[in-house]
Amino acid sequence: MLLTQDELRSLVELTHQSPHTLLGMHPLGDQSGLVVRALLPAAKKVVVEPVHEKARPRFELKRIPKTDVFEGVTSLANAVYAYDLVITDKAGHSHRSRDSYSFLPTLGEADLFLFGKGDERKIFDKLGAQLRTLDGVPGTSFAVWAPNAQRVSVVGDFNNWDGRVHTMRLLGASGVWEIFIPGVGQGAHYKFEIRDAHGNLKLNTDPFGFFFEVAPKQAAIVWETKNFKWTDDAWLKQRRERDPLRSPMSVYELHAGSWQKKTATESWSYRELARPLVEYVTRLGFTHVEFLPVAEHAYYPSWGYQVTGFYAPTSRFGTPEDFQFLVNALHAAGIGVIVDWVPAHFPRDEWALAKFDGTALFEHQDPRKGAHQDWGTLIFNFGRHEVVNFLVANALFWCERFHVDGLRVDAVASMLYLDYSRKAGEWIPNQFGGRENLEAIEFIKKFNHITHTEFPGVLTIAEESTAWPTSSGTWVGCTTRSAISSASRSIANTTRTISRSRCSIITTKISCCRSRMTRSSTAKVRSSLGCPATIGRSSQISARCSVINGCSPAKSFCSWAVKSASAPSGMKTPSSTGGCSTPAPIIAACRSLSPI
Repeated sequence: MLLTQDELRSLVELTHQSPHTLLGMHPLGDQSGLVVRALLPAAKKVVVEPVHEKARPRFELKRIPKTDVFEGVTSLANAVYAYDLVITDKAGHSHRSRDSYSFLPTLGEADLFLFGKGDERKIFDKLGAQLRTLDGVPGTSFAVWAPNAQRVSVVGDFNNWDGRVHTMRLLGASGVWEIFIPGVGQGAHYKFEIRDAHGNLKLNTDPFGFFFEVAPKQAAIVWETKNFKWTDDAWLKQRRERDPLRSPMSVYELHAGSWQKKTATESWSYRELARPLVEYVTRLGFTHVEFLPVAEHAYYPSWGYQVTGFYAPTSRFGTPEDFQFLVNALHAAGIGVIVDWVPAHFPRDEWALAKFDGTALFEHQDPRKGAHQDWGTLIFNFGRHEVVNFLVANALFWCERFHVDGLRVDAVASMLYLDYSRKAGEWIPNQFGGRENLEAIEFIKKFNHITHTEFPGVLTIAEESTAWPTSSGTWVGCTTRSAISSASRSIANTTRTISRSRCSIITTKISCCRSRMTRSSTAKVRSSLGCPATIGRSSQISARCSVINGCSPAKSFCSWAVKSASAPSGMKTPSSTGGCSTPAPIIAACRSLSPI
């Protein structure tokens, strides 16, 4: 055995943070030959066979006694070459595979540097599970950010969920762990086995997973999201050339799982939704649809607002390609697609983002900044570069891979204010003693700038229920006979039945009507189901309201179709300084996020 006892112990006990330096093929220190090591718990016999250069030596590895580590030495070569491991298990079955520990890292120094700065816009092409071919070998590279973990392994249905088989290497001070596993293809199920900062062993799903098992199962699924054949080039071209803030639009909002159902317990798939949704929205004259969050979420009654998989459409209704099919069909009919996006908070599930490596990684350590008391969720740490990168890249991901035309940002008020729904003593002032969350504001500015730079014409829309001074846009609040507080609305939303709504336009640049909103009114509009309402003399808005227990297919929300781009007679529009300005076109959407 050439290993020292400490080196051997680090492999056996899985404590070595760079196992590639001991496993795989390496020249001997005196250049007299090569050594190959492999950690294979299920193996009985292991043989090294050359791949490209057949004249290179073939030799057998021997098990180091009382361990699962195999080691072999050859003096017939002193330069590293490509090889297969031919592995025979204890039942006598053999298979061959390239050695995971024979490949160089799939992330470079530039990738890690930009991620550490929060500026790697394509980080979703680097972290997570990436199908790729290295040296002619198809497989999947896995990478995950867990800087405080003691050890990370990939476990899945390709290695019997055994954390000893594919331990990952830590790439310097980046906090990123990485490994390439040959032969792992699309459809493979996997998780990360993490020995956290406190020595506890836990299984986590992939923060960058593109596809997941249907809840309550939690495994991520290796998937390629770049293969769909889009046919919406003309739509994307006109979107780039259009000014969305000066173009009339009307938005029909829906929840994909309850808009229409096959039975009381079975929803339509993304593909099955395409035709009836296009026909319905076209008949009513809407220009856009807005989906409640489609990102993966374990807790279905949250309606998608407690996201566990930010980079994956929920698998409840089909594959990522199925959601791409739905978007493509809507674009073919001239209908834009907005999705609700939730960068403000995430649930406390420790198999997802919470305490990911045993520490407050994505969230703040101090609950006065990191815990949302009303919703029972955790607040993103907007002051951490890698977290900002995770979120900004996520916005770009939905625009690039799924061609969405707008992101309606949920719960912006809870991001802007450090004292949101908190009593005195329950929050920490900013560095100037104020209540504004300066880190969140910087995040919003960065998200806005990069999104509009990378994807001109895409809308960024805020659900913002306060009077933030430099946020342009309109707001339509809906009040009901028993109004609910903003802190309680996410829960009450699931049980509330609204037969009539009283809606009001607060400003006139961008407007929206949702049953969740409870803002006070200035210019009041009475409406009933399917009954048009007229505001003043110059603008007519037809309200089509359907409720939870009301008429199908829109079962939960009140949407407004704008018939005119002029403002109601006598209505005033607050400017960014709180005064009045010339009315801008009315757009049926939510409040606009403008660069601050």
